[in-house]
Amino acid sequence: MINKKLTILIILYEENYEIIKKCLEKVRNFKIIIIDNANDKDLKIKIEQNYKIYKYFLNKKNVGFSKAANQGILQCDTEYLLLLGADCIITSEDINELIIAKEKYKDCFLIGPTFVDSNGNYTYNGGPFYEDGAKNEPLINDGDVCTNAILTSTILFRVEDIKNIGMFDEQFFLYFLDDDLCRRVKKLKKSVIQVFKSKPIHQSGQLKIKNPLKKIFFRNYYYDYEELYYFYKNNIHNKRYLELKKKVPKFLIKMIINFIIIRPKKFAYYFAKTLAFYKFQKLIK
Repeated sequence: MINKKLTILIILYEENYEIIKKCLEKVRNFKIIIIDNANDKDLKIKIEQNYKIYKYFLNKKNVGFSKAANQGILQCDTEYLLLLGADCIITSEDINELIIAKEKYKDCFLIGPTFVDSNGNYTYNGGPFYEDGAKNEPLINDGDVCTNAILTSTILFRVEDIKNIGMFDEQFFLYFLDDDLCRRVKKLKKSVIQVFKSKPIHQSGQLKIKNPLKKIFFRNYYYDYEELYYFYKNNIHNKRYLELKKKVPKFLIKMIINFIIIRPKKFAYYFAKTLAFYKFQKLIK
């Protein structure tokens, strides 16, 4: 029987079917919306042959995580939405624990589980904000815990609530959207809670891009730009901006040198960092 209280939203990009299958097997009793940023028609056929998907969207280009998440939120017609990473294996019992906790803690806006790996070891799912020295160390507790930031790879919220605060900021393509959303929630004097009894398995969490040059560019361009934007938007110290500003002339020289001597990986690295800086400068002018 399909649970009518909650919809699961999964965002894909160049995903492996065997990984997705492990995720989907455990959530058959829920409405599922899939947004594929890689426009993989063959994957869509395979998934729909084996699983009942409520809505499945193929984006012609990669619009980023935040925009795809907003696209899915607007398609949701249940009270709750669980934003679920395709590399997470979560059971119905784990999901029910999240719903129970959400209804128990009245001031709670965002709620997430306690991640474990395939060996049962705790893995990172929240803690301090990035600028406060997040160490990617797991929060280990014997009960539910309030935290500042929590990963959006598995996060539950009321659809009406997320719409009321403007959903995800689409300037964040992939990085820092977790901290940004949690910061906005904290400004409303609402809580972010990690639930101890809900323990899904987080399989990988790696950047899933097959082309090595594209992967180097993608990671460095979006990370640098979104880090700068995150600091700027939240009026946090501009130390990172000043550091990059000093380095950009050297990046330009190294970019040109590596282009001339045909070192594509180094070229992609310096090109990404230089472009990220100039895009940010254009934004703040």
